[in-house]
Amino acid sequence: MELAGLILFSSALFVAAASPGPGIAAIVARVLGRGSKEAIPFSIGIALGDVVWLTFADLGLATLAQAFHEIFLVVKYAGAAYLLYLAYKIWTAPVVARDVEAQAGTEHPAKLLLGGLALTLGNPKTIVFYLALLPTILDLTRITVLGYAELVGATLSVVGVVFAGYIVLDARARQLFATPMAIRILNRTTGALLAGAAAAVASR
Repeated sequence: MELAGLILFSSALFVAAASPGPGIAAIVARVLGRGSKEAIPFSIGIALGDVVWLTFADLGLATLAQAFHEIFLVVKYAGAAYLLYLAYKIWTAPVVARDVEAQAGTEHPAKLLLGGLALTLGNPKTIVFYLALLPTILDLTRITVLGYAELVGATLSVVGVVFAGYIVLDARARQLFATPMAIRILNRTTGALLAGAAAAVASR
């Protein structure tokens, strides 16, 4: 596809991906509450969800998505429930004075990836971008297989840069919390962020 179109798409996606929403709130809370290690597979799941919606938009399956609205509702509420589960775990995590990195969780990467994927598939902001706004940015009827591959590459690159930036900044901020009281405040704050992200997903 034309370079100008790819740049326009990447720029619009960067703004959409970097703007605060349930996905970013979940990543921030994940890093602050459990460290950057678990945030990586979680972020990969979110990025794969973007590819799913990009594929739907590229193949003209927006109507199909509407036809299976109930299925996507189930996915949406499953994602919200998972965020509430994470919020509860972080809110009730035991607090002791030790290196905050030692408090990282041990959830299986596959579980984290699926959690991120479910969150994106039920995230209204992502759905609106790919199914409603993307057709106004690109002429989807003229995208070839190579063009689709370029869009997927651009999508993964853009959201990867955005998520990596949030993860690095939040990981540095997390090092400021070392005392039991600071860790308790951190846990309660990140738990509240996750609960808020869950509410945002479920209410739209």
